[in-house]
Amino acid sequence: MKKDIIKLGLALALFAAGACVALAMVYTVTKPAIDGHEARNLAESLQDIFPEADDFVDVNGELVSSEPGVTISGAWKAIKGDAILGVALRVLGKSYGGDAAMLVGVGTDRRIAGIRILVLSDTPGLGANATSPAYFVDKSSKTTFPGQFTDKPVSDPFEVKNDIAAITASTITSKALTLMAKRAGDAGVAWLEKAAAGGM
Repeated sequence: MKKDIIKLGLALALFAAGACVALAMVYTVTKPAIDGHEARNLAESLQDIFPEADDFVDVNGELVSSEPGVTISGAWKAIKGDAILGVALRVLGKSYGGDAAMLVGVGTDRRIAGIRILVLSDTPGLGANATSPAYFVDKSSKTTFPGQFTDKPVSDPFEVKNDIAAITASTITSKALTLMAKRAGDAGVAWLEKAAAGGM
């Protein structure tokens, strides 16, 4: 009986070790492909927000967010020749379904150049409509939730149900994403002002 238990324990230990090795191998093989896919998506999103830009230069570490719960995880200045067109910030926060990530572009005119929602795990058919190109917060103009931020002055209030149209039955998602956009906008404007004054 005792020998059977030892044999079973050894078999389980060997199986667990084999599974760990297999997972490590899969991770090693797939991680470069995943990283490459994420890098391509980021490059495409940056170019979508700043289509006139020749290049995007990493300026992460030069920006901070003043709002607890909203973190800047990356930042790139958009340049054309020697001119700065704006700055794009990757911000992380919490929404109804958990972690959320957005890319927010801020132009030198102190307006939102565009927004791309990168990660959102909210309820399908409700909060997840924020990522749908077919869901419109304004049907007459066919404006999507992120689309309503384009060209919006960062100095605006960014208040849901005031100057920001909410996603139907998803006030928490709408408020969370709006807060992330506002904090990214504020941080982007602060960085652009410093850059214009020669501080970057």
